[in-house]
Amino acid sequence: MLPILIELQRLKRLDRTGWTLRGLPNGTESVAAHSFGVAVTAMTFADELQARGVSVNTERLLRMALLHDWAETRVGDMPKTATSYFGSEVRRRAETAAFADVVRGAGGADSLYRELYDDYEQRQSLEARLVKAADVIDLLVQLLALERAGARGLEEFWGVVEAGDFHLEGPAQEILDELFAALLAARRDI
Repeated sequence: MLPILIELQRLKRLDRTGWTLRGLPNGTESVAAHSFGVAVTAMTFADELQARGVSVNTERLLRMALLHDWAETRVGDMPKTATSYFGSEVRRRAETAAFADVVRGAGGADSLYRELYDDYEQRQSLEARLVKAADVIDLLVQLLALERAGARGLEEFWGVVEAGDFHLEGPAQEILDELFAALLAARRDI
């Protein structure tokens, strides 16, 4: 366990590149801070869904939220702009290979971690789609906090509200729509 725990410590110091590329100072947000936000968002999303009668495997969801960015210990936090230069398939292959290398030392859990990561990447389960939605919601909550603190020039990130298709339906889509509406209303109040 120790090698993987040591490697994952890097995420605490690895800055989210999108903020840095837009002129925000180093330390604005680490990948680990983002992963925490995704896990909390996914958990509260699942709790709200369960309150509305939808069954969610919360353990699976939380595991997926916590490990979804582990590959970044090896490849860094690649911004979307990088993908435009070398393509999404190359990025996906690099991140998948990096993830497999990270978890190779995880003993008996490595196959579970790879299965969870593959599900997240392919968005086959409800839990994977919820984690992806939580990933975007956490981005927007951080964005709102930055704009409230005076950051400007970050409008492009808000486009994900209209462009994102998370393949959710019923109560899950309703909750997501409610969250997006609340975020946009909070932004108008800045």
